[in-house]
Amino acid sequence: MRLTNFFKVYFFSIEKSFSQLKRNVSVLVSSCIILMLMPSMDQQDIVKRKLDKVKVIVIDPGHGGVDPGCNGAGEIWEKEVTLAIGLKVGKLVEDSLKDIKVLYTRKTDKTLKLWERPNFANKYQADLFISIHCNANDNTKANGSETYFMGLHKTVGNLEVSKRENSVIKYESDYKDNARYGGFDPESPEGYIIFSMLQNAFLKQSFKFSTMVEEETNKKSKIHTKGVNQAGFLVLWKTAMPSVLIETGFLTNGPDRSYLKSEEGQQIISEGIFRAIRNYKIQLEKTK
Repeated sequence: MRLTNFFKVYFFSIEKSFSQLKRNVSVLVSSCIILMLMPSMDQQDIVKRKLDKVKVIVIDPGHGGVDPGCNGAGEIWEKEVTLAIGLKVGKLVEDSLKDIKVLYTRKTDKTLKLWERPNFANKYQADLFISIHCNANDNTKANGSETYFMGLHKTVGNLEVSKRENSVIKYESDYKDNARYGGFDPESPEGYIIFSMLQNAFLKQSFKFSTMVEEETNKKSKIHTKGVNQAGFLVLWKTAMPSVLIETGFLTNGPDRSYLKSEEGQQIISEGIFRAIRNYKIQLEKTK
């Protein structure tokens, strides 16, 4: 009996390992196929540019219109916070850095398709793309700000953040057939393996600016920093310039939500992002 049980466990273990191997091979093959098809997609070509100055920035308040983003205990929607902070950041730049042209993907509560955001930044040859968001988690104790740049997620938590933000393409009825997304499925593991295989031409600059954002906002903000992370965000995927996605805090956390809702909190966070833009510009143009 013991020997029979041993063989049952042994063969079950082999079968389980083989099934996992088949899944991994399937994911890898699917990812390679998608990558091979990418060059033929009907999308705006991303040209590597030498960026040694900051003349144009695009501020992208996340969500909007029919896409409200996450909700904070029924008190406020993400799209409201991101627009308020985005407009404040833009005004600070317009008032203090006169040689920078500030463009916005939206200045009102309007609906945008996800691909339109990076496409807008590429069209106007922006030198910096800043996408502003709020975070959410089933665990209401989760709190803090973090800034992301394009890359493969290092933790399950980072993957969940990118999956939530990427899921907004479901508001687009044709997203599965839209060549701009390359057949990307926000729920599929293949989609995120693709990001691990892609190289971002502006990785170093994006990391540098991400670090500045967290350093500067953390100086005065009551929302503590969780640091800089990488993950696969569709909104950053096709940008032809240094690009970041800022998660300003958790709307599902009481203290974070109260601060993000307040005029004072929004202003202090905006000032931190503004200082990061100013410092990045100074450092970049000093070394050219």
